Amino acid sequence: MGKTIAEKILSKKSGQDAYANDLVVATVDFRMGQDGTSPLAIRSFEDMGGERVSNPETSAFVIDHSAPSPLEGVSALHKLMREFARKNKMLLYDVGEGVCHQLMPEKGHVGPGSLVIGADSHTCTYGALNAFATGVGSTDLAAALISGKMWFKVPETIKFICHGRLPFGVYSKDLILYLIGQVTSDGATYKAAEYTGEAIQALSVDARFTISNMAIEMGAKAGLMEADEKVWEWVRRHGNGNFEQVTSDPDARYAQVLEYDVSSLEPQVAKPHRVDNVSPVGEVAGTPIQQAVLGTCTNGRLEDLRIAASILKGRKVHPEVRFIVAPASRRVFLEAMEEGIIQELVRAGAAVVTPGCGPCVGTHNGIPSDGENVISTANRNFKGRMANNKAFIYLASPATVAASALTGVISDPREFLPKEVS
Repeated sequence: MGKTIAEKILSKKSGQDAYANDLVVATVDFRMGQDGTSPLAIRSFEDMGGERVSNPETSAFVIDHSAPSPLEGVSALHKLMREFARKNKMLLYDVGEGVCHQLMPEKGHVGPGSLVIGADSHTCTYGALNAFATGVGSTDLAAALISGKMWFKVPETIKFICHGRLPFGVYSKDLILYLIGQVTSDGATYKAAEYTGEAIQALSVDARFTISNMAIEMGAKAGLMEADEKVWEWVRRHGNGNFEQVTSDPDARYAQVLEYDVSSLEPQVAKPHRVDNVSPVGEVAGTPIQQAVLGTCTNGRLEDLRIAASILKGRKVHPEVRFIVAPASRRVFLEAMEEGIIQELVRAGAAVVTPGCGPCVGTHNGIPSDGENVISTANRNFKGRMANNKAFIYLASPATVAASALTGVISDPREFLPKEVS
């Protein structure tokens, strides 16, 4: 019997002939923690009697969620991370370097066929590069830092075949919101999602990251794609081509195979307070907003900023809207400045914050007030996500967010996009 991508990677890394629902202990290629999870991992490491980090060159801490630090207590946790990383000769990406899920692939730590864990649920982002990447708890990260290994239950896989091409003004964020709306927020719990079809193949790697990033929002452990030439070019450009791609077998067994024709898909919006509460933008058009957010690990990449700038060029953000932009990394920030993208966004009225998670998690930047509506390119909109349970969060593509920031109400971006942009 053939195997899925998930079964093949976990078989190779464990040395077992593994299939769905088997338990394996596998060697992990890379391990990551961020500032919301690493302090507990450090304490757990010490409680477990850890003396040193195994293979520290394949372990990284990232300070991105509360960066720069907003509080004295958070500063102490950041100091703890820096000292632990220095002592153990681990990699440390400090304030301003960017979001962990942009940095891991951007720095060449992840690629086709690799097995990666991160103490953050959106570690599944790297599946766009044909890696089995999944989020774990802080104590699991601690055990993996000591041993270099991790136990896994091999997940069943749901295969999503996306036919056609996305139409003008519709993006990968719209596609993944639509798919989540179809299968619901727990429709793929403890399964791997495997995305394929001509619609996926037509996307850039930046756009594919958005889809894999939100696999967890349908409950999935991983969001996997095959490695085509676009992926290999991206991986080589970011400094590391020493990987081995993995493809699913023609006779692989799937829990489900779901097929969609996306050629007539419209821009989508996830309404409060559920990520699967999805509708076409027309159903919520005209809803007033007070804040718009462009960035996060879902949509803070160069392509996302470029799309927003194409809408806002020569225009001004609505005077009653706060438009916050958080580039996904220092590299993205610099590239956006070199292209003139940041200048266009700032001229339009954007407030650009430190590369990192920005307002998404609600630790400091951009906390909304009671009763306010926020439209965001983030991945979660449950009550209290941005640190105020009396606010309302709508999720949408960078184009929809930019168009809404311009008008002051949720708006269809197709009315504002230049025809050469899609």
